[in-house]
Amino acid sequence: MAKRKQSDDSPAGPDRSVSGSKLRVTSVSKSFPLADGERIDAVVDASFDVADNELCILLGPSGCGKSTLLRMVAGLEEPTAGTLVLDGHEILGPGGDRGMVFQSYTSFDWLTVQQNVEYGMRLNGVPKAERREQADYFIDLVQLTRFRTAYPSQLSGGMKQRVAIARTLANNPAILLMDEPFGALDAETRWAMQELLLSIMETSKTTVLMVTHDIEEAIFLADRILFMSRHPGRIRENLVTEFKSGRRNVEKEEIIGMAGYAELEKHIMRMMREESPSRGNGA
Repeated sequence: MAKRKQSDDSPAGPDRSVSGSKLRVTSVSKSFPLADGERIDAVVDASFDVADNELCILLGPSGCGKSTLLRMVAGLEEPTAGTLVLDGHEILGPGGDRGMVFQSYTSFDWLTVQQNVEYGMRLNGVPKAERREQADYFIDLVQLTRFRTAYPSQLSGGMKQRVAIARTLANNPAILLMDEPFGALDAETRWAMQELLLSIMETSKTTVLMVTHDIEEAIFLADRILFMSRHPGRIRENLVTEFKSGRRNVEKEEIIGMAGYAELEKHIMRMMREESPSRGNGA
């Protein structure tokens, strides 16, 4: 079953020391100005840690601010209050220590798979032989070896996302940020991509912070789930998926059949229902 910890004034997360935290988010809030001069709160007082090689998922109802929170970690949005620290350095804007994979396909249509994966390294001045070696490794890792000379228009949606993941990992980010990366895929491809992501994590020891709206996906993938309340978004509950006993490379049907899965799914569904705007005033 899952270990549950209610959010409080201290950062949520497993029992790890501060020095063991890869990412530390402390009392982060974000508000946006409205046309009438008022401001609207998107995220309020969010605090949590992400450990090295952890797959942490932000989950919650639509409009709860989970993507806004992810964009602040990416440096694409500036927090109104609070601090975000990655590997001991405060996040003050975009940086190469963070790699972002979006739901939409972001490959360059005029470049081959190989050229797409090498693109960031080429911009960073990585020598040709080294970037070719790196690209080859990550193309193999995402199982696109036969398609290295193909163009994005010749690839399926799942393959395009594999290219995006390979290109991001080839730049050696400290953390991989993923915003609904499999949301546009059909069910079978989505399932395959979820299992591939877990395999990549085990091979590359990557740290991942991911946004999803899919409860089943969150439970299957996550080492830990941060469930956010409806707007304005707060960390309502921290859920460690202890029923998996630390196992990642487990077939999805086995995860679903594990003792503790149904209990956690039911608990999250209940929170989703409670946080639905129709249950409150819609704020």
